[in-house]
Amino acid sequence: MGPGIEDRLRELRELRRRALEGGGPERARRQRERGKLLARERIEALLDPGSFQEIGWLVSTRGSLFGLDRSRVPGDGVVAGLGRIGGRPVYIFAQDFTVMGGSIGEMHAEKIVRTIELAVKSGVPVIGLWDSGGARIQEGVAALHGVGRILNAIVQASGVVPQISLVLGPAAGGAAYAPALMDFTIVVDGITYMFVTGPDVVREVTGEEVDFESLGGARVHSGRSGVAHFRAGSEEEAFETTRRLLSYLPDNNQAPLPIADTGDPVDREDPELDAIVPPDPVKPYDVREVLARVFDTGSLLEVQAEWGPSIVTAFARLGGIPVCVVASQPLVMSGAIDIDASCKAARFVRFCDAFNLPIVTFVDVPGYMPGTSQEHGGIIRHGAKMLYAYAEATVPKITVVLRKAYGGAYIAMGSRSMGADLVLAWPTAEIAVLGAEAAVRILYRRQLAAAENPEELRRRLTEEYRRTFLNPYRAAELGLVDDVIEPRETRKKLYNALSVLLGKREQRPRRKHGNIPL
Repeated sequence: MGPGIEDRLRELRELRRRALEGGGPERARRQRERGKLLARERIEALLDPGSFQEIGWLVSTRGSLFGLDRSRVPGDGVVAGLGRIGGRPVYIFAQDFTVMGGSIGEMHAEKIVRTIELAVKSGVPVIGLWDSGGARIQEGVAALHGVGRILNAIVQASGVVPQISLVLGPAAGGAAYAPALMDFTIVVDGITYMFVTGPDVVREVTGEEVDFESLGGARVHSGRSGVAHFRAGSEEEAFETTRRLLSYLPDNNQAPLPIADTGDPVDREDPELDAIVPPDPVKPYDVREVLARVFDTGSLLEVQAEWGPSIVTAFARLGGIPVCVVASQPLVMSGAIDIDASCKAARFVRFCDAFNLPIVTFVDVPGYMPGTSQEHGGIIRHGAKMLYAYAEATVPKITVVLRKAYGGAYIAMGSRSMGADLVLAWPTAEIAVLGAEAAVRILYRRQLAAAENPEELRRRLTEEYRRTFLNPYRAAELGLVDDVIEPRETRKKLYNALSVLLGKREQRPRRKHGNIPL
């Protein structure tokens, strides 16, 4: 007679105990000493209470070399399954650093791939909690194949379901590309380390002395490399950011937008907007104050706030409708577009277009950032990304010109020529090829050179040019601005337009895909 039901249940419970134990008490203790939660603790902290259902917890490595056959742990160093956030379904996986440093082996990778594929089939977001030293050396090329399988799965899911990465430990080697391929990456001070080659390799190859934090810490990737979209001070803050981010996103690229009742009247006017833009065209102001007054109170969620700061990218709500916001930031370089800002805006616009989120653009831009570092760094090809992204987008696109809108940078910021459905302008708008001073220097250089009082002539010509060209009315006469509005009316005008444009349908010529500048 075979084993009875009690024996079978005992065996199952023992396997479950081993899986829950992960790498064991000692490694769990070391994980906590680093200020890090365990994999299952992270999942429970992020998801709605009691909603997690694990899958694949019995999966283990098929490797046998270097003692792998004697150290198999159920789950193979990654916890995966489905659950809910705010009542909405998600798939999730969390690497377990207590099991072989969270290293990615063949079966570890297959669990992640299956989780992503199930999310695509189900049409729900997928969240990855990364905490791994990279490919599992003991498994050799099978581990590399596994890493490649993960990267491929992320690419196939791109634009189909939202993908969010939380890097809650190291993400090293080729595996560092996995979080970067997802739509949004959240990093945490003190525990996030992302790099393709670690400090030891850097020291050996280049002679540079660098530590983990300065090579690939949270601040590096949120403020310098641009890999991270949000930086949190703790894991709990990262989980809260994730929950808030998801609240703006549809479940998939064909799902309805998650409209919410914010209680903020759509016809609300704000008289303080009338004077928020300084009359002096070179005086800065914080565009986030404009956005906070226009959109639903408290709804602004800035994305990549520390990188490419001359453009603000953010999610917000307008009458409860989630929208994407792209705005010039006059506080930084007068709002001039540089390489980082171009890349940041382009990728954000493309994400929003992929998931049918309307795009609202606020313009106060004097031009592209000049200088040899920008030109040699590729401002032409990087700036072209913005042009491509706006022209490619078929979602509702509404643009508000606040003040300066000069030259090619004006074109890039959601202009009519790039497909804006509606262009509004404040009376303070200045739409021209150049600013007044620069234009006068070029147009009247001979007269200025020959004048008895060139400074007086320059001032008079500059004022004439400003009166003639630096206003929204010439563009409105040409049909390039649809309406010149009082600033206090902006919220109401935007909502009225958006409520109709949500039904927009735009067909494009059939093609496999375009070729975006890199």
